[in-house]
Amino acid sequence: MDRGGKIRSFNIASELARRHEVDLFMFYPSTTPDPHDQLRDRFARVDCVPLDLPKRASVPDTLAYAANAATTRPYQMRKYCRPAVQRRLRELLSGEHYDVLLCDFLLTAGVVPWDLGTRTVLFTHNVETTIWKRHFLVNKNPLWKLVAWREYRTMARAERRFTEMADHVLTVSDEDRGAFLEFLPEEKVTTVPTGVDLEYFKPADKPQTAHSLVFTGSMDWLPNEDAIIYFSTEILPLVQQRIPGVTLSVVGRKPGRKVIALAEKNPAIRVTGAVADIRPYVHEAAVYVVPLRIGGGTRIKIFEAMAMGSAVVSTSIGAEGLPVADGKNLLLADSPQDFADRTVALLTGPAERQRLGLAARALVESRYSWNEVTNVLEKVLTQVAESNFSSMPSNRS
Repeated sequence: MDRGGKIRSFNIASELARRHEVDLFMFYPSTTPDPHDQLRDRFARVDCVPLDLPKRASVPDTLAYAANAATTRPYQMRKYCRPAVQRRLRELLSGEHYDVLLCDFLLTAGVVPWDLGTRTVLFTHNVETTIWKRHFLVNKNPLWKLVAWREYRTMARAERRFTEMADHVLTVSDEDRGAFLEFLPEEKVTTVPTGVDLEYFKPADKPQTAHSLVFTGSMDWLPNEDAIIYFSTEILPLVQQRIPGVTLSVVGRKPGRKVIALAEKNPAIRVTGAVADIRPYVHEAAVYVVPLRIGGGTRIKIFEAMAMGSAVVSTSIGAEGLPVADGKNLLLADSPQDFADRTVALLTGPAERQRLGLAARALVESRYSWNEVTNVLEKVLTQVAESNFSSMPSNRS
C-alpha cells in the first residue's frame, strides 16, 4: 500500500469482494516474505505469479532495455508481461467461467488471452502516453530524453491497441477520458473517480509545526522524483528567502540518489524514505505541496491530504482531473515564483490554511468514499457482463 495506484486497486477490489465473488490474479516483483498471502481471506481465490525482475536502472535492467529497443513493445510491458504469466492466466480463464475480466492498469492487458472471448474491462489509472510525452518534454538529459521518446511512441500504439480490443475502458478523470475519446466511441469509456478512506485519513487535533512543508509519494516513480527536484531547486529557495526557517519533509519509499542529494545540499530538507504511516507527517506540516510537472491518473495523494484537512498548494498538472477549485479548497500555481508566493501566503496565514483545510475535507466527504466510487464501477461491470451498453465495440483482431 505504498503507491496511489495500489491503494486505489486494493480498496476498490476489497469493496467489490464484499458484494461479489472476486478472484484475484496478480503478477509482481518477487519479495520475501510475500505480503500478498494476506489477501487470501478477502477474495474467493488469489493466484500469484511473482517475477524475478532486475532493479530499475541496474546493469541487467539496462541490458534488457537495450534488447527490447529492437522491438515495437514498450519496455514496461516487455518487463512484466512474461510468457509464464500469460500461460497461467490462460489456464485460469480456460478452466473457469467469469462474467467479467477487469484488467487493472494498461500493462495487465499485455497478458490477456484475447482469443478466449472473456468480457474484458480495462481500467486505465493513467494515460500512459501523456506521462511519457511529458517526460520527453521536461527531461534535459539527452539519453533519458531518447528513452522517454521511445516509450512515448511505443506506448501510444499499445494504449490504442488494447483500449480498442477491450469491451469497455475506465478512466480516473474526465481529462483522461477525453484523451481516449480521440479514437474511442463515447459510450465505450467511463470515468470512475478517485476515492479516499475517510475514516483512516481525517484531521488531527494536534497543532501543526510552523513554517513546515510536506510532500508524499513513492520516490521511485519518476513524476514524483521530478516534482521534488523541481520544488527543491527552483521553488524552495524562493520560499527560504522570505522564511529562512522553513522546512520540507519528503516522505515516500525508495528515494534515489538525486533525491537524497537534495537533503545533503540543503539542511532544510528531510528525506524519510519508506514510513509505516504518512499521516503524522502530513498532520505535522502547515502546508502540503504537490509540484508535479508530469504525472497523470489518480492523484490520490491530494485527496488523502484534503481528507486530513491540509492546506494544499499544487500545480495544475498535480490536481488535473480532480473536482477542485483554485482558491476554494486548494491553491494552484504553475510558475516557481507563483508557487513560492502562494506557499508563503499559507505559511504566514493560519486562518487561510484553516479555511482551505475545512473546505477540502468537506469536498471529499461529499461523494468520494470508496463505497461511492465502487458503486460507479459496479454498475459498469454489471452492464458489461449483461452486454447492456448500447454499443460494445471491440476489435480483437
